[in-house]
Amino acid sequence: MPNQPEHPAEPVKRPARPLAPLPISINGKPYFHDGDPAMPLLWFLRDILRLTGTKYGCGIGACGACTVLIDGKAVRSCVTPMQAAANHKITTIEGLETNALHPVQQAWIEEDVAQCGYCQAGQIMAAVDLLQRKPKPNDDDIATIGNFCRCGTYPRIRRAIARAAELMRSQDK
Repeated sequence: MPNQPEHPAEPVKRPARPLAPLPISINGKPYFHDGDPAMPLLWFLRDILRLTGTKYGCGIGACGACTVLIDGKAVRSCVTPMQAAANHKITTIEGLETNALHPVQQAWIEEDVAQCGYCQAGQIMAAVDLLQRKPKPNDDDIATIGNFCRCGTYPRIRRAIARAAELMRSQDK
């Protein structure tokens, strides 16, 4: 078999890393990743760039604490390998707005959503994606974001997303 040691004491030969670093844009800035292309985007954000707003929750893409935007679409960064993120524009909670609060962030404050706050960055990023796709979401639309909140602030999250939709529509006028 290829890549199998001839003797059990010999190490397994690993495939060579890609020759070129992977280019990636994060919050409008260019970066390159020259490590393992299978490394989850979450660890690049947190451990290498120190963008710690994106949280580790479950590690299997179920809870949504690690949600970021890739080309404007909500994606679970804990299960997104760097090779899949290469050549794309990633937005984290730190890069959502630079001059003022994003309407979703403003609505989160106005509706007093956060309790423990751990899931909030992922919730906000998922809400931004939803509102880009559906400027007038109903409760069923809001329920589709699928991020978990251990504190159970779902009624406040729902109100905040509806409020953010109003804020965004008023900005467009």
